[in-house]
Amino acid sequence: MRVRDDFSSRAVVRPEDYEWVHSPANGVDRMMLDRIGEEVARATTIVRFAPNSYFDAHTHGGGEEFLVLDGVFSDESGDFAAGSYVRNPIGTSHKPHTEDGCTIFVKLHQFDDDDQDQKHIDTKSAPFQPGPVDGISVLPLHQTANETVSLWRFEPGTSAALHQHPGGEEVLVLEGTLQDEHGAYPAGSWIRNPHLSEHAPYSDEGCLLYVKSGHLAPPS
Repeated sequence: MRVRDDFSSRAVVRPEDYEWVHSPANGVDRMMLDRIGEEVARATTIVRFAPNSYFDAHTHGGGEEFLVLDGVFSDESGDFAAGSYVRNPIGTSHKPHTEDGCTIFVKLHQFDDDDQDQKHIDTKSAPFQPGPVDGISVLPLHQTANETVSLWRFEPGTSAALHQHPGGEEVLVLEGTLQDEHGAYPAGSWIRNPHLSEHAPYSDEGCLLYVKSGHLAPPS
C-alpha cells in the first residue's frame, strides 16, 4: 500500500478529507496520512480508538512516535492523557488500549537506528519558550541530527517571515487555524512541505501546531 508516498511533493489533508479505514483491531479506525507498506509500514496516521478497544502486543521494529489528541491512551507503562507526547524507540514493545476512547497522531518506522531516546512529555504543563518573532512560542520535544520536533503556538494576528525548509516540514494543526499564501488549515489539518519549500505562515485567530522539520531531505 502506498499513500501520499512522494515526499518531494506538497501534501495537504484537511478534516473534510478524512477517510477512516478499519484496522485489524476491533474498534480501532485509522486515517492514513502517508504510508509505505501493508500492516507493518512506514506510516503517518491519525488513529481513533473506541472505548475499551486495544491492539495486541507488538514490537516497534522502526520506532513509534505519538501525540495524544483526545481521551486517554494507555499501555503497560502508564496512562497518557490528551497532550502527551511519547517516543518509543526501535525494539520497544507494548499492548496499547483505552478505557474511555482516544485519538492519537502516530508515526511508525521512522526512527534512525541510533535514536534510542525514550520519552514522555506532558505538553499541557511543559513550559514554552520565546519563538523567532513576537507572538510565537515554541515547546521543544525532540531533536536529532536529522529532525526537530516541537509544538508552536501562534497568538492571534501573528505572522512569521517568509522562510525556506531545508529537509522539509510536517505540520499537524492542533488548535485554531493556520494560514499561509497557499490557503487556510483548520484544526485537524495535516501539511507536508517538501525539502527547500518556502512559505510565510500566519494566523488571524491563533493556533497550536505540532511541527517536525528536517526529516524530508532527499537521500544523499
